[in-house]
Order: sequence, then structure tokens, then C-alpha cells
Amino acid sequence: MPFIFKPIDEASIYKFVAWRYDPPYDIYNLENPPTEEGIQYFLDPQNTYHSIIDEPGNLLAFCSFGSDGQVPGGDYSADALDLGLGVRPDLTGQGNGSLFVNAVIGFACNTFAPTALRVTVAEFNQRAWRVWEKAGFRRVQIFQRNDDHRTYVVLKRELEIVQADL
Repeated sequence: MPFIFKPIDEASIYKFVAWRYDPPYDIYNLENPPTEEGIQYFLDPQNTYHSIIDEPGNLLAFCSFGSDGQVPGGDYSADALDLGLGVRPDLTGQGNGSLFVNAVIGFACNTFAPTALRVTVAEFNQRAWRVWEKAGFRRVQIFQRNDDHRTYVVLKRELEIVQADL
């Protein structure tokens, strides 16, 4: 399934904030409708949000690249590009996680040329962190979020730097 990455737009924001996940994944439910501040946050180029759509233009997922993927309480001092990924609820739990994760990794590498990638996942979400581990990420940290003490796992993948022959 080919994925198309597009910078997030307001129409996509209204779609994905309406997505509703069943417990225990409901911690990923977003404020709906979004506030104007929330819309501007997603649209802010520094947060680097992208829609992931299919060829007919259906919104399948969204992702972010950078500090938005960090969870308060974790140690993010090591150099890495943080990734965030949200998949449409009806597409989760069907064995397609690797398709989304590998597409996000490929887009991140081609767009940002990072030396390492990092993702932070709620500890209970074994489904997600197993997909990231399958993609070559390794657990480097477990911590509790500052506000609610929920436990998170940080996974990291070092990338090879290819030197061009001159």
C-alpha cells in the first residue's frame, strides 16, 4: 500500500481529532473539537506534523517529527529525531503496523537525514513497541510521565551514515 505524506492541514486535523480508540488505547483520544490553540499547534511548522494518506486521498494516519514526540519525564538528551505516529482506529490491530512504521522511518530518513531515530510509547501498548522493535529499535529507557505517572518506554534506532565518494 503506497503512502503519501503531506504537511498537515486543518481538514486533516478535524478528521483525526475525531478518531476514538477503545480502552486502554483511549489515552490517545484527542480533544474534539480542537481548540484554536490546538489547531495552531498541529499547523506550526516546528512541530512537523504530516498526514499519511492513500492514493484516493483517504486519511490513514498522521505523524510528527521532533520534540512533539517527547513525553515529559523522559531523558531526551541523546541526539535523535523523535517520531510520533497515530493510525486511524479501524486500521489498528490488523498486522499493518510495520507498513506504517517503515513508511514513517523512510520518510524521516529521506527528509531529515537523522543519525538516530527515537520513539516513546506507553508501556501497556506492547502492540506498538513490538512493531518498533521489529523495525530495529531497541529499548533504552523506561520512565513515568510527570503529570499522571503513566509508564513509558523509549526506543531508539541508530542509523548508518553513508559517505558519498568525491
